[in-house]
Amino acid sequence: MRDRTRTRRTELSRRGYLLAAGAVGASALAGCTAPIANTAATAADHSSPDLEKWVDEVARPGVAELTGTKEGQPHYEVELSEVEQQLHSDLPPTTVWGYGGQYPGPTIEAEQGEPIYVRWTNQLPDDHLLPEDVTIHPEMIPYDMPGSRVVTHLHGGNVEAESDGNPLAWSTREFEETGPEFEKRDYYYENDQPPATLWYHDHSLGITRLNVYAGLAGFYILRNDHERDLGLPSGEYEVPLVFQDRRFEADGSLFYPTAAPDQDDAAPDPSIVPQFYGDTSVVNGKVWPRLSVEPRKYRFRLLNGANSRFYNLRLLEYNESSGETGEAGPSFVQIGNDGGLFAEPVGIDGRLEMGPGQRADVVVDFAEYAGETLLIHNDAPAMFTGEAGGNEGANALPEVMLVEVGESEVEDDSRVPETLTEVPDIGLDGVDEQRYLPLTQDVDDYGRELFLLGTEDEQSGLGMDDPVTEEPTLGDTEIWSFANLTGMSHPMHLHLVHFQVLGRQPVDDYDPAEDGVDPEALGGPEPYERGWNDVVSVHPREVVHVAVHFGAHDGLFTDQTGEYMWHCHMIEHEDHDMMRPFRVLPKSESGQDEDEDDSGRGNESTASGS
Repeated sequence: MRDRTRTRRTELSRRGYLLAAGAVGASALAGCTAPIANTAATAADHSSPDLEKWVDEVARPGVAELTGTKEGQPHYEVELSEVEQQLHSDLPPTTVWGYGGQYPGPTIEAEQGEPIYVRWTNQLPDDHLLPEDVTIHPEMIPYDMPGSRVVTHLHGGNVEAESDGNPLAWSTREFEETGPEFEKRDYYYENDQPPATLWYHDHSLGITRLNVYAGLAGFYILRNDHERDLGLPSGEYEVPLVFQDRRFEADGSLFYPTAAPDQDDAAPDPSIVPQFYGDTSVVNGKVWPRLSVEPRKYRFRLLNGANSRFYNLRLLEYNESSGETGEAGPSFVQIGNDGGLFAEPVGIDGRLEMGPGQRADVVVDFAEYAGETLLIHNDAPAMFTGEAGGNEGANALPEVMLVEVGESEVEDDSRVPETLTEVPDIGLDGVDEQRYLPLTQDVDDYGRELFLLGTEDEQSGLGMDDPVTEEPTLGDTEIWSFANLTGMSHPMHLHLVHFQVLGRQPVDDYDPAEDGVDPEALGGPEPYERGWNDVVSVHPREVVHVAVHFGAHDGLFTDQTGEYMWHCHMIEHEDHDMMRPFRVLPKSESGQDEDEDDSGRGNESTASGS
C-alpha cells in the first residue's frame, strides 16, 4: 500500500511541478509577482524591533453594522481591503488586510434562530501583501490569474455547504474571477445552533496561512435569551481576545519567512514553511498590550488565532519594573468552549491549553487582586508535543498580555451559576461507522516536510485532491479516531459539525482492526474539552477518539448535506496537504428514507432551546 500510494503522489507532483513552472512564467509576464522584498529569508535569521511592552491598551474589535435586508433577513456586506493600522505606538503603521477596514475584523453579533446573510466583498489589491509559493497545489490553483484569492469560512458554523467557505470557492476583486466550487455571493448563516464564540477567517486553498497572517479574521458571536438570563459578566465586562504571534520589520511591515531553516537548495523561492512562530505577541491587533480591569468578574472569550502556535495559559502576579513573575493569580473558570456553554462551570486548576483555532469562554474574578498587576503567561514551547512547563527554547513566547487591576471597589452583580445549560451526550449505542484516521508525515518532491491525513486502508496518507473517503449519511453517528504518528501535536478541525471528545490512549495500544472504543478505558477528556468541540489537539503517539453526529441532535444543530473539510488547524499544515474533504450524503443516497431520520424528525432544521 505504501509503495502504490507513493508512486501515485510522485506522478501527481511531477505533473504539478510542470504546471507550476508554467504558472511562474505566466505570473511574471502578467506582473503578478510583487510580494514584499523578503527573499530566501528564514525566521531564524530575523528578529522584530525591540519594542517596549505594555504600552498600548488592548483594542476591542468594532461591531459589524447592518447594511440592509435580504428576503426579510438581516444582510451584511463586509469588504476585505488593504489598510494601514497602528499596531504599536512606537512602530510605524503596518499594512494589513482587514475585514471591514480593520484587523481583526468587526465582530458579527448574531441571534440564535435568526438567520443572516453576509456578502464578503473582495476589494484587495491584485498583488499579495506577502510572498506566495506557487508550487502549492498548482494543479488546482491558477497562479497566472491576476487578483488576490479569498473565501471566508465561518469557523464553528453549522451551515449549508454552499456557504461554508470551500477552499476552492474563492473569488477575486468584485467577484471578477471565481473558483471551481464558487456558488453564491451572499452566504447564508442559519444560526440554529447553541450560542457560542465562533470566528470567521479566510480559507482559500494554498494561501490561507498568508491571508490570515495578513489580518483576515474576526469574531462571530452567537447569543440567545437563555444565556443573557444567566447573569454572566456582560457589556464592557465581556471582552473577546484573539491571541496571535507576528514578526515585524523596522518599518512596521509584516515579516513572513520565505524559506525554512536548512531548506534544500532545490526548494522554490519563496517556499512554504512547515510551521510559523512569531517573536511578538499580538492581541486584538495590538503588540504586547495591557488590559485595564476593575476588581470584579470579567468574561473573556478567548481565541487562539495563531498560525501554528499553541498556548498554555495562566494568570501570574507580575512585577512590571523587573519583568519577573510571581505566584499564581486568579484562576480561569471555564464556562464554554468551541461550540458553546458547558453544562456546568469548570474550574481550571493550573493552565488552559489552546491549540490553533480553539476557543475558551472563561470568567475571571479580579476582586481579590485590587491594585495588582498580572500577566497572561504562556509556557507552551513553539514546537508543541503536549508537554509544557517551561518557556525556554527557540521561538518561545511566554509573555502574552499584561492585566492591570484597578484599586477602587466596584459593585458587581454578575455571577457564574452552578448550571449553565443542557449538553446532551452523543449516544454510542447506535454508532454507524468507526473511522481510523492516521496523521502522518512525509516529504514532498522538494524535500520539504509534508503532513498528511490517511485512512485505515491508506495509512501513508492522502492528498487534498484524492477522492473523498469519508462519506457519512445524514443522521449517522460516527466515531473518528485520530492517530498521531508524527512527532508534534496537531489541532484537528471538522467543518459543519461539533463533536464530543471520548478520550485518549497510546497509539500502540489501539488496533483499529481488532479494538472497539470503550470510553471507560480511555484517558478522559481534559476539563477544557467538555461539551461541544470543533477542534481537538492530538499529541504525538496518541489516539484521540471523538463522537460525531451528522445532523440535528436532540434539538440542537441542523441537517445539512454536501461537501465540507476536515484538516489540521496549523495553517501551514492545512495549506500543504493536511486537509481532506468529507461528504455528508442525504438518506436517499444510502437507501434510507430521506424524509425521516433516526429520530423521526425529518430533514429539517432544528434549533436549540437553550
